[in-house]
Amino acid sequence: MQITEILSKELNIKEDSIENVIKLLDEGSTVAFIARYRKEVTGNLTDVAIREIEKNLNKLRNIEKRQEEIIKLIDEKGKLTDELKAEILASNSLTILEDIYAPYKSRRKTRADIAREFNLETLLNSLLNDIRSENEALEKAKGYLTEGLEDEKEVISRSLDILAEDIANNIDARNIIRRDGLLRASLITKIKAEEDSLYESYHDFSKKLKALKSFQILAINRAEKEDILSVKIEFSDEYNKKLIYKLVSEGYDFNPYQKELVDLTIDDAYKRLMLPSITTELRNKLTEEASEESIKVFGDNLKPYLLQRPIKGQVVMGLDPGFRTGCKVAVVDKNGKFLDQAVIYPVEPHKKEKESIATLKNLIEKYGVTLIALGNATASRETELVIDKLIKEVSGVSYAIVNEAGASVYSASSLGEEEFPNLDVTIRGAISMARRLQDPMAELVKIEPKHIGVGQYQHDLDGKKLDEELSKVVEDAVNEVGVAINNASYKLLSYVSGLNQNLAKRIEEDFKEGKIQYRKDLLEVKGLGKKTYELAAGFLRFPSSPEILDNTGVHPESYKIAKKLQGMNLDEIDVEKTAEELEAGIPTLKDIIAELKKPGRDPRDDNPEILTKKEIMGIDDLKIGMVLKGKVRNITDFGAFVDIGVGIDGLVHVSEIADKFVKNPHDELTNSQVVSVRIIEIDKKKERIGLSMRSVS
Repeated sequence: MQITEILSKELNIKEDSIENVIKLLDEGSTVAFIARYRKEVTGNLTDVAIREIEKNLNKLRNIEKRQEEIIKLIDEKGKLTDELKAEILASNSLTILEDIYAPYKSRRKTRADIAREFNLETLLNSLLNDIRSENEALEKAKGYLTEGLEDEKEVISRSLDILAEDIANNIDARNIIRRDGLLRASLITKIKAEEDSLYESYHDFSKKLKALKSFQILAINRAEKEDILSVKIEFSDEYNKKLIYKLVSEGYDFNPYQKELVDLTIDDAYKRLMLPSITTELRNKLTEEASEESIKVFGDNLKPYLLQRPIKGQVVMGLDPGFRTGCKVAVVDKNGKFLDQAVIYPVEPHKKEKESIATLKNLIEKYGVTLIALGNATASRETELVIDKLIKEVSGVSYAIVNEAGASVYSASSLGEEEFPNLDVTIRGAISMARRLQDPMAELVKIEPKHIGVGQYQHDLDGKKLDEELSKVVEDAVNEVGVAINNASYKLLSYVSGLNQNLAKRIEEDFKEGKIQYRKDLLEVKGLGKKTYELAAGFLRFPSSPEILDNTGVHPESYKIAKKLQGMNLDEIDVEKTAEELEAGIPTLKDIIAELKKPGRDPRDDNPEILTKKEIMGIDDLKIGMVLKGKVRNITDFGAFVDIGVGIDGLVHVSEIADKFVKNPHDELTNSQVVSVRIIEIDKKKERIGLSMRSVS
């Protein structure tokens, strides 16, 4: 298989770039390292493009592996021909490969197998070539009567079982139905449950397969699993059977009787052997594509969520609200170090509002708190009302609502226990609230990505595949920013290019013990060899190192070049000429110059600031036509949910995102983006808010 050529055509990337990427991947290089430090050999490909090469390379190699397996299995049966081998090697589709292999599989005895045992293949040959009438066929069938086959009509019927199986195994015939599925077939649902409101949109639903959205497919699958809906695919049956007849009759001149036999056999093969398997195949294909799209949506939401702008230099108070058990409070310093804790009971059923405000004021004054991080789950809205009163009594303090998703998972995790062994799990949750504002990425990487709550139907997806794909997203985000070693957890370090959790723990320990000061000291870490150092070093920052380049994204292999640039006017450098003089690639030189201009720069500082508040709003304060700023919280196939600060996320439907047609919301929006929206619908009873971005400046 010409993998490089195939990938080049599929991805529209030059073959030499793909060859170089494949070579680097096979040598053990990470996507982040290749994208950042091997731009010259890849043609300056992005990490996204390299991920696509990696993903499709694995698919094609799996097909190659299956080709080899099928050739070996058929050869062991003594049925491999040169023509069959060539056909197998020419196929780039797992579906077609399985079609080719189907007749050779070990299986239970079929009706056609039994017919062959009665030697009915010769009768079938006569029926298709010589017989002119039913009487002639019955007469011919008498010669095949035997024990267990004692009726002429049954003999004819049994012989046609062989033809039915041949038709069902015909790849071109199966592709006729598949093509219909992709172009014309519809998915039809009917309600089975007596009462259901959750899946109301799908009670009597009909839509062409090609027009189905991923969220619709996953919702229908779930409803079918819960026995609320029955689901079927409706094909163009008569049209398909006519095309199959044309295929089967090629080379024959059937008389009316033969045509009748073939029509009956095609109908049998179509209903009994082809539709069930192809329906399952198409349903699986729809589910697989919907799952891949949902995983992509999750990843597209996750990366910008991780890359939210940190709030630096502020002492933060985290609040994890609750009713009966109270609101857990934790204060952390500017670097996220835990300072103090409390439990207050400001809302029902205790309603100790004055005492709670007094406790919070005391902590604010004692530690110089300037920002409050309020979790958005149970009792959040009620607690926010109390915070609103508190802020009016103190100066220089604002607050922000923080997405609590996954905080309880972290609090009860082994990592949470390692970090705060002497604290209650609920206090750990409050600490997580505070740290999510200070450095969202550093805190969120401690939680399995699927628990962060920025996807759709994640519980219906392949858990292993979801974890693998989201881990890649986290890895890309972490390496895009780089990790400052002086305050990084081993969990954050484990996502750095080339590192695993064991190495990350050793690096964290060695740094705390003072064994690591320079980048080059990483080579002294037990188990960290030259290859790992090459992959990881450029993504680790050393703010306290005497070597200024250690706190930049300049790779150690480029230090000689960087040192020659130090002291030069970086804004007036002739890049092409200098690259030639220094024997450096132009992309690499540009990156070095950018790093030298802003050593220690955090790329997240270019992202929008997190929205903080000094006053409260509720749904009752909203009016149709009001324009507000909000933060995109989640993006799905059908639109985006935006936090406008009233405790309920509003929905911007895909049709309301822009003044033009928008096919995919991700083309226009990113998670955590700050946007202006107009209120177009308010449903207080259902607590739904409709928003629009059309014609909103």
